[in-house]
Amino acid sequence: MADGHDTRTDPAVPDDLTLLRLADPVPASDLRYQDGPLGHEAERRLRRLLHSGTPARPARHVRRWAWSLTAATAVAAVAAALLLSGPTTAPAVAAPRPLTVRAGSAPVPLTELAERAVAAHGSLPLRRGTHAQTWSLGLSSGPGSRPPITLPEERVVRWQADGSHTELVVATDPRQPGKPVIADADGTPRTVEDGHVLSRKTYWPSWSDAPPQARPPHTAAALRAYLEEIDTTTTMSTPGLVDAVSRLLDNWTLGSRENAALVRVLADAKGLRPVGAVTDRLGRRGQAYVYDDSAHAGQGMLVLDPASGAVLGLESTATKADPQYGLKAGDVLSYSAWMR
Repeated sequence: MADGHDTRTDPAVPDDLTLLRLADPVPASDLRYQDGPLGHEAERRLRRLLHSGTPARPARHVRRWAWSLTAATAVAAVAAALLLSGPTTAPAVAAPRPLTVRAGSAPVPLTELAERAVAAHGSLPLRRGTHAQTWSLGLSSGPGSRPPITLPEERVVRWQADGSHTELVVATDPRQPGKPVIADADGTPRTVEDGHVLSRKTYWPSWSDAPPQARPPHTAAALRAYLEEIDTTTTMSTPGLVDAVSRLLDNWTLGSRENAALVRVLADAKGLRPVGAVTDRLGRRGQAYVYDDSAHAGQGMLVLDPASGAVLGLESTATKADPQYGLKAGDVLSYSAWMR
């Protein structure tokens, strides 16, 4: 300081903290910065962390690790429940059987399906939000742990123009309409009626520029880059790509252009093998494409609409038996079905 005056001790000169407070970059009145309820995925991950007693892993690995572990004890436990359940015992919900390829059906290569999707010139719009039914195996660990059960849920997420959204979660099993359903919304399994509302929530307005919350593009190259941003691995494998697609569909209902772009991305990945036609658990006809997930001793099946290329469902099955847990090769670990 040439004049010998130290501004750092001069009360008339505002310091950095004072300037920051005056700027007020995060105003309390802005709804984007207010506390709000956890999202669906965050709640599921927190619940797993609280009940598993193990450190949380990245989202993709947490989900697959949980599925393989819970499925490992499912067969013996479900069989015992079915044999031992009496009039006063809550009915067991067995794991769904794997989808079967229709005999004699011709597999449709993804390149051909991509051409069909482009030629269809559909007019379905992209919509933020999702409507999905899921089946997953639940497992607790430690003293007093409960046996694994299948948890069938239907989730509808709708966004409003102001950035707020609602989430409705219902206990339902389309394989047994009108039958009791085992629910686990509060961490404790219980039997409820089909269609029972597990939760109904409204969330504050929120915005994000990061996938999968950001608006997905409708060209193949841009959509692949978008999915690579969801998958945090250095080189995106086929299981990583499918997992990123699943997370995208848990946030957005794709339109005709996005569906066509997505089929092209899947075709370029070269890791999906066409196996023929299937009928999914909602009675919809689709084309099945399988891929190996050797890192998790499983196989995935992606079911696509044969005309539009829209993803109808994703199934994960075990490829290896594990006698210690009563797991047989081919047992279903999880299933998701997306609807408009």
